[in-house]
Parts: sequence; structure tokens; C-alpha cells
Amino acid sequence: MSRRIELDVVVVGAGPNGLAAAVTMARAGLAVRVYERADQAGGGAATRELTLPGFLHDVCSAVHPLAFESRFFREFGLAQRISFATPDVSFAQPLDGGRAALAYRDLARTRDELGVDGRAYEQLMKPLVERAGEVAEFTGSSLLRVPRSIGAPVALGLRAIEQGSVAWNARFREEAAPALLTGVAAHTILPQPSIAAAAAGLALGTYAHARGWPIPIGGSQAIIDAMVDDLRSHGGELVLGQEIRSLDELPSARATLLDVTPRALLTMAAGHLPSHYRRTLESFRYGGAVAKVDFALSEPVPWTHPEVRRAGTVHVGGTRDEVAHSENEVNAGRLPDRPYVLVSQPTLFDASRAPAGQHTLWTYTHVPAGSTADRQEAVIRQIERFAPGFRDTIISTHSRTAVDVERHNPNYPGGDIAAGAPSLWQLIRRPVISTDPWRTPIPGVYLASASVAPGPGVHGLAGWFAARSALQHEFGTRALPNLSPDRPPTGTVR
Repeated sequence: MSRRIELDVVVVGAGPNGLAAAVTMARAGLAVRVYERADQAGGGAATRELTLPGFLHDVCSAVHPLAFESRFFREFGLAQRISFATPDVSFAQPLDGGRAALAYRDLARTRDELGVDGRAYEQLMKPLVERAGEVAEFTGSSLLRVPRSIGAPVALGLRAIEQGSVAWNARFREEAAPALLTGVAAHTILPQPSIAAAAAGLALGTYAHARGWPIPIGGSQAIIDAMVDDLRSHGGELVLGQEIRSLDELPSARATLLDVTPRALLTMAAGHLPSHYRRTLESFRYGGAVAKVDFALSEPVPWTHPEVRRAGTVHVGGTRDEVAHSENEVNAGRLPDRPYVLVSQPTLFDASRAPAGQHTLWTYTHVPAGSTADRQEAVIRQIERFAPGFRDTIISTHSRTAVDVERHNPNYPGGDIAAGAPSLWQLIRRPVISTDPWRTPIPGVYLASASVAPGPGVHGLAGWFAARSALQHEFGTRALPNLSPDRPPTGTVR
């Protein structure tokens, strides 16, 4: 006797990718239910009071370079649904002696303030900035798919080879421009230099100079709330506080989309996976980790260089050589004495996140996977290096080790917020070599997490592509529902 189908679609995980999948399916007129283990939707894009009442902290992601560039978010009309602040200085890299390298949204101003290396920096970035949409489209899908235009892939590839090799300093003579590039490439927690880290850094730098790195007003939760509202307004359900440990716990559905890691799928689908696919998932490699420290402050961080105070993101770590040394120490399994620290002070642009006159500060630093080290003091010392007196502004702190990060969100194995090392090989094979990596061998089951192409970041693309694949294979349609707030006629898969 065949099993009675209870729902059209079941989604596990209410992070950005899971909700992107759910919204797409609900907009297609299907009955959708989402299960989330936490008591709040959002996953890596949640916002909570972590230090003191009234101080709103982003749990993982804080600044969103892909909010304007992700094709899913463009289709969804995210910029029309919520408010963003987009700083004039996308990111900054403080240097000793009160100096700093500054990446303004205006590439020409960045060039002018980088001095002798300004022209070389502009020549590196301008061809990418002029093709920002193409860069986002190429990097925002499986790298095995043939791009509609080769201009951006070629420009990005050549520059990634240069900046990912021992030739990375060949075009520069001073410290500021190289530090700026390595600071953004170090987001990847990969060895420096490396081609994959350079490619990711160049792409992020492209978005910084094209439309900027936006900060959602009210916190990253605003992105999630917009998606949940859309899901519910189209008949979808969200079940919070229910962890799914096995596919057998789910109601029967025509399609099941999983915003989980390959490691979790191996457990959830025990006995259902063919041996070749199981071995592939078992060989999927997870990367370096983060330790996170959030602060409640009495006043803004007293950066020595005044323009750093205007930056939405600050890469703290010093020169290119210092950041590279720090990241390579992490990749060798060691804790660096002077760590690379990612910093954002959203209350400079969004006063709603803290009581009047006070501030929240978001930071994380890289550590070996599975580290139990509390890096609060190391983070404070490194910020104090470029902002003397910072320690005196601290009212309260909330610190998480890499183990704590995984405990909070199992999609971050060992504290790996990329849900899988973003090496060049694992961007091609994420998690399998396929032009449709979202579809698993289990009938009706799809992977829709950052462990699948196109990889890490708050962009919703893995979930959107998984939903597109499921619509085609389980529901027999290549027509895509329109996701925009005003809902014009449906489009077609391109």
C-alpha cells in the first residue's frame, strides 16, 4: 500500500537557505511546512539579546554583502521589504601608527586615499566592479554550470590566481592596499595566499565598491522576519522548537528540502543512502572555526584613525603579512597571539539596537575547528592595539568558543560557519560533482544548506536552487513563481 502524502513540501531548518526554499515552494502554491530546532527562526541570521536587556546582537552574520547582489534576494525584493543602512566606508583595516586602509564604496576615492598603490588597486578592482552583477551570478551557483558571459569569470579568475599566489605583492609597493585585500580574503578561514581565498575576497571587495555592504535596520533578524512573513502569507507553516533527527520523523511529502550539513544528512538518512553517495558525503571536509565575542559598550570604539569609525566592517589584524601569519597559524591548528578579528559596530548606523547613547559591538576571530579556547581577552587586546581605551568602554560581554558555536547551531561543525571548507576543490564539488548538487539519490530529498553550491554566505541561493530542482523533478515544472512583493506574472527557469 502506498504511503499517504500529507504535505507537498517539508523543509528542515529555518535559516536563510531553508526559508528561501520554503518561500519559493509556497509561492508556487504548494503546501509547505518548515521545522526548526531552535525557538526562533534565523539560524546564522538570528538577532538576540546576548549581553544585557535592550542590546540586540546578531548571533552570527551581521553585515550582508550579498543582500543586494544575491539573485534570490533580488527576485524576493528584499531591499523593498526591509530597511538597510549602507556605510560609505564598506570596510577598513587599521594599521599601526594611527594609519588605516579604507575601502570606500566610491572606488575612485579609495584609489585616491591609497596613495602610491591607489592606481594599482583600482586596476585590480575596476574590471570586476564594472561587472559586479556578472561576478555575483558566476559565484552564486554551481561552478560547473556554464556562465552566460565569460567576461567576469575570466577577470575574476586571473586576479584570483595573482592574489592567491606568491606574486600577490607584485603590483604593490606599500602596506595599505595589500592589507585591505588580505583583510577581506581572510573571511574564508583559508590559508593565505590561496586562490579560493583570493577569489572570495575579490568578489566581496567587488560588492563593497559596487553597491556597498548593507546592514539591516533592526538586525539580521529583519531579513528572516521578512521571509517568515512571506511564507505565512502564502499558506506556509513554521514549527519552532522541534529537532528532526531522522527522515522517518517527518510527515510524508512529495519533496523534502534539508537545510543541514552532509554530516547531518548521513545521520538523518541512515539506511537510505546508496554507498557511493554516502562515501562522498563522508569525505566532505569541514574547515576552520570561529570564536565569537559580543560587547555592550558605553560609547563607540575609540579607533585611532577617525575614518575607521565610519566603516561598517573593520578587519583587525594589521598588515598583509600579519593577517596571513594569523590565518596560517589557525590552519596549522594553533591559536595566534595576535589574531585576525572581524568587527562591526552596527549601532553607529542603527541606534535601535542599544539603549540611547550606548552601543553593541559584534566580533569574531578564527580558531582551529573544535577549539574550546575563550578568545575574549585576545580579541580585546587586538582591538586595543588600534583603539586605545577600548577596554574602558565595555559594559558587558558574551563569549562563545568554537564548541559553543556548534552547540548553538549544528550546521557549524566544530564551529565552521561556512558549513564546509570553501577550498577551490570543495567549491567545485559541493558536496558532489554535479550540475545539480542539491538533488540527492533519495527520491524527493534535496540538500539546501551552505554545504551545497554556491556555498557560505547569507544569500538564500542554496535553498532557492534546491527548490528550483524540486519543482522540476517532483512537480514537473520549470516555471518559477514570482517572489517579488507585488507578484507580477510567473517567469521561467533560466
